[in-house]
Amino acid sequence: MSLQVCIVAIYVAATVGIGLVICRTQRKAGTKAAFRGAGLGIPAIVCASAGEWLGGTATSGVSEYGFNYGLSGMWYTLANALGVLFLALCFARLYRSLEKVTVPGIVERFYGVKARVVSSILLCLVMLGVGLSQMVAVGKLGQSLLGLPYAWSVIVFAAVIICYTMLGGMQVVSATNMLHLSVMYFGVILAAVLGVFSLGGGSAFQDGLSALYEESGNNYAGAFSIGWPKVLSWIIASMLGACTAQAGIQPVLAAKDELTAKKACMWTALVVAPFGIITAVLGMIARIMSMNGSLLDTAGNVVTDGKLALSALMMNLPPIAGGLVLAAILAAIFSTASPIFLAVGTMFSQDICSLQVKSEVSLLQINRAAVAVAGFICAVGAILLVDAGQILDMVYGAYALRGAIFIVILYGIYWKKAHQRAAVVSMLLTAAVAVLWTAAELVTGSYPIAPWFSETYAAVLTAAVSMPACVRLIKPEQRLMR
Repeated sequence: MSLQVCIVAIYVAATVGIGLVICRTQRKAGTKAAFRGAGLGIPAIVCASAGEWLGGTATSGVSEYGFNYGLSGMWYTLANALGVLFLALCFARLYRSLEKVTVPGIVERFYGVKARVVSSILLCLVMLGVGLSQMVAVGKLGQSLLGLPYAWSVIVFAAVIICYTMLGGMQVVSATNMLHLSVMYFGVILAAVLGVFSLGGGSAFQDGLSALYEESGNNYAGAFSIGWPKVLSWIIASMLGACTAQAGIQPVLAAKDELTAKKACMWTALVVAPFGIITAVLGMIARIMSMNGSLLDTAGNVVTDGKLALSALMMNLPPIAGGLVLAAILAAIFSTASPIFLAVGTMFSQDICSLQVKSEVSLLQINRAAVAVAGFICAVGAILLVDAGQILDMVYGAYALRGAIFIVILYGIYWKKAHQRAAVVSMLLTAAVAVLWTAAELVTGSYPIAPWFSETYAAVLTAAVSMPACVRLIKPEQRLMR
């Protein structure tokens, strides 16, 4: 067994150990509120919520964009940070004041039960899509760096995440994410420092960027070299999607009070923002090494595919450092997948099953079972769809739908004529448009209408237009019945 594999194994064991300790403590509480989260302080909220934004896509995905486009790949996590800051300044206190535990519960506050059920189903599907991307990332990690078969990598790591999340709920998510965040930042900073050192220092890094510019004409040090339409699409999707992301909002809704909810969101934004800058730089280092012919895969071939950039870079680090960075990547995936599985379980039990099941004990059991089922679905989907397009683009297709649902919530908050029937139709239309737009881009390589008109613009525009249009079609005497 290699030293890198030993370090990763120790890290997984530490994660499971923390989970077991929290699980034993939580059994004494044993309530549904404790499982889904209640009375949380700022550190617990920040750790649990930040994991939603710093996952496998924030490491391997952003490194891929850093390899292909340069520093501008950082906007994936910077956009997420802006979204969380927007939530903090505008809606965190309002959401907490509603005394709801899920985003669909907030939808119900303005539109009723039917809208709650529809939004819960859609958001569960969104969360499963994001969770699937994390399972793809962990499978690739095990395959390319640990030498495990892809399917077995997915199965083993998914089982670990499911077990400790299913047993411990929000408390174990917060506790393990505290470990994950520490390891993630330490690992990527270490990798960046060693990577620049391997190039010959900061001046050699600058010279490499200049050489890349001469070779490709692309300014890899530019903040917007990926293109303004892409950056704006990410920012819009993140600012709107952050306000409907159940995995990120569930800890906020469990805050001990409204002020704590707001402050925790602001701290979360500060934690999230720098991470993408570092991982984009890792991709840039890998691109310079590829240009120099020193970035090699296990077969000794020069790596030219951005998807392989981060894993190849890790193989060029000393064994101990490589193992620590591997643990950091694994931590990023764990920190996102765990709250996602918990979010799906909470929405399914709280927003759908609670219509028929009233027992707290039964709903807690359903919540735990739904966590396991969510993890299973994501693992199977990752095995079946491993070669289906870019992970990052698939995730932002899901973000687009979340953002559009927030448009519907905004109508409910600020427009007295907003109606349940119009909300339901608008959400379903938006879902159809988001799926079709994303599918068209994955199949044809370009978006319908215009190359810059991404699924974010399509979904948000559909929600913004369809809601008032549907209200107009409702009979005047029915409009009073929201």
